[in-house]
Amino acid sequence: MDDTYIDSVLSGNIEAFSYFIKKYKNMAYSISLSIVKDEQYAEEVTQDAFMKAFNGLKSFNRTAQFRSWFYRIVVNESFLRLRSLKKRKTFVYIEEQSDAILEEQFEEISKDHTDKIHKVLSLLDPKESLALELFYLQELSINDVTIITGWTTANTKVILHRARKSVRQIWKTSL
Repeated sequence: MDDTYIDSVLSGNIEAFSYFIKKYKNMAYSISLSIVKDEQYAEEVTQDAFMKAFNGLKSFNRTAQFRSWFYRIVVNESFLRLRSLKKRKTFVYIEEQSDAILEEQFEEISKDHTDKIHKVLSLLDPKESLALELFYLQELSINDVTIITGWTTANTKVILHRARKSVRQIWKTSL
């Protein structure tokens, strides 16, 4: 289905790109938020990623999935923003997201557990938070996580292991 819209955009129908925005905006925002930890910055990164994807669509390699290619752009843009914020020393970890976003991401978990999970994720290193978000919450495979993040399979497994360890530690001491 994505290929049809890619062809349409490449043939000059720029309005066809709205398909990708509708389909991927929530996940892109969620990925970005897991890295930058701030709703406003995550929205900006998501917009920037869509612009980069639109402008780079001509160079998209059709052997890959659009989803993986686009989420890789989101991850790269998120880490770029994170580095930029750290350089300016204005980066602040946000303790809470809006309830609407939490409910959407964690529908099957009770409100009490949702709050605890969010607090834990907000305390994690951005890479660990991203790995957990993609692998457990979005239920992507290790291979998909490696494609999206650009990490090796071994590195992805190590980051997931460290993230699980960090979650256990935080869960025991903070909550």
